[in-house]
Amino acid sequence: MHFKTILIGLILCLPSLNSFANSIFIPMDNTQTNHLKAYGIAYWIVEQGVEVDWLLNYKGGSFMVDYYQKLENELIIRGVSYTIISAGEQGRILAEIASPSSNTDVMRLEKAPKIAVYSPKSALPWDDAVTLVLTYAEIPYDVIFDDEVMYNELPQYDWLHLHHEDFTGQFGKFEQSYGNFPWYRRQKMEFMESAKKHGFDKVSELKLAVVKKIQTFVAGGGFMFAMCSATDTYDIALAAAGIDIVGSVYDGDPADPDAQKKLDYSNTFAFRDFKLRMNPMEYEYADIDNQPAERGLNQNNDYFTLFEFSAKWDPIPTMLTQNHERILKGFMGQTTGYKKKLVKSDVVVMGESNGIDEAKYIHGVYGRGFWTFYGGHDPEDYQHRVGEDPTDLNLHPNSAGYRLILNNILFPAAKKKKQKT
Repeated sequence: MHFKTILIGLILCLPSLNSFANSIFIPMDNTQTNHLKAYGIAYWIVEQGVEVDWLLNYKGGSFMVDYYQKLENELIIRGVSYTIISAGEQGRILAEIASPSSNTDVMRLEKAPKIAVYSPKSALPWDDAVTLVLTYAEIPYDVIFDDEVMYNELPQYDWLHLHHEDFTGQFGKFEQSYGNFPWYRRQKMEFMESAKKHGFDKVSELKLAVVKKIQTFVAGGGFMFAMCSATDTYDIALAAAGIDIVGSVYDGDPADPDAQKKLDYSNTFAFRDFKLRMNPMEYEYADIDNQPAERGLNQNNDYFTLFEFSAKWDPIPTMLTQNHERILKGFMGQTTGYKKKLVKSDVVVMGESNGIDEAKYIHGVYGRGFWTFYGGHDPEDYQHRVGEDPTDLNLHPNSAGYRLILNNILFPAAKKKKQKT
C-alpha cells in the first residue's frame, strides 16, 4: 500500500515536473506581435523575482525564462507572442549562442531597475516618448524634478531619464514662438520660484546645480538616458559652468560677450568644440544639432542605421541596439541629431543618419556609470509640435524606434551569464 501511494504521488507530480523542465521563449524578431509590451513582460518577470535570459542578437534580442503558469497567463493577457520549449531545445539555443562563430551572447536580467523620469509635475505622460512607452509597456516609474534632485533623492534610483528639457536656463528658447502663451508664462514663473526656493538668483544657476547632481549620480554608477534637447543642453550647461550664456530676456541681465571663449569642453559627456547660438530668440542652443537645411532630409527619405557590435566583446552597445530592424525611420525634435565632428572620440556612435554627417544614437561611460543620448522627440511622430495629440502606441506595437528606449530600460538589470562547463 505504501509503495502504491508513493507511485500515485509521483504520477500526480509529473505535469508540474514537466512544466518546470520547460522554458518560455519570447521571440523579438518580426514574428513578435507586440515588441513594446514584451519589454514590459521581461521587466515584470524580473520584478517577480524570476531571472530572465536576454539572448543578444538571437532572433532580434529574444527573451527566455523558466516556465511558470503565472508567467504564461500574463503573456496571454498582454498579447505578447511566445512559445513553450523543452529543456532540450533550450540547451540547443544556448549552445548555438555560445558558439565562437556566432555573434550572439546571453545576458541575465536579475533585478528590475528603479526608474525616475525628470519632468515638471504638471507635464502629461505624452509630453515625452519615454513616459509614453513606459506607460504603454506597463513599466513603473516615478516622476521627479528639481526638488527631488536638490534634496538628494537621486541615489534611490538606478535609471534616470531626461527629455525635452533646457538645462541652460533659457526656458526652451520658446520666447519668440510661445512668449505670450499662458502655459509658457506659468512654467517660466514656476521655474523662477523654484530657483529662489533653492537659494539661486537665476534659473540657469539652479539648472546647473541639477546638472552637477546628475553628473554625480552617473559617476557613482547610475544610468542616464536623454532625448531631444535634454542631450545637448546638458552638455552645454556643463561646458558653461560659471559663465553667463543667457540673454536678458530670460534672466534680466546680458550674457557674457566672451562666453564662447570661456567654454570648458573637458567637462562634457559627449560633445566638444561646439559654438553657442547666443541669439535669445533663435530656437537653437548651439551648432551641435543639425538643422533641417543642413540635413537636407524629409519624412520620405529620413532614416538612420544601427551599427552591429560584437555581442561577446562589446555587450553594452550590443544590448542597446537590439532590434528587429537595422534601418529605422528618422524623426525630428528641437535637437534631432548630432554633428559627428563635434562628438568626442571616446563616445560610441551606435546609430547614424543615412547619407549625412549625423550621429543619432550615442553612448558613453562616465565614472562608474553610463549615459545614452538619442536625438529627436518621438520615434513615431516625425515632427511633433507643441499641443499636438499624443502618439497612440496601440498603433505602433512593433516600433523599432521605441525599442531603443526600452533597451536602455533593461540595460541596468543585465549581468553577464556564466556558461556551464
